[in-house]
Amino acid sequence: MSIHEFEWRMLGECRGLDPGIFYPDDDDEADLAKEICERCGVRDSCLEHALARREKAGVWGGRTERERRRIIRQRRRSA
Repeated sequence: MSIHEFEWRMLGECRGLDPGIFYPDDDDEADLAKEICERCGVRDSCLEHALARREKAGVWGGRTERERRRIIRQRRRSA
């Protein structure tokens, strides 16, 4: 893990919270995680991390897996 990755992870609003919040059973249960992400100062770094690594589960950067797949498809079309 690079120093940059370590730094943003240490600054996340999710730090110290129950990880289960960020791994809901379905998108309808992701609201609490998204609320936490909404006020997070490193949300963009978190989202980019998840997109680059193709994280398959959980809420990262305020986005669910389905939302992240949509972002990836949009970026491919724009490239």
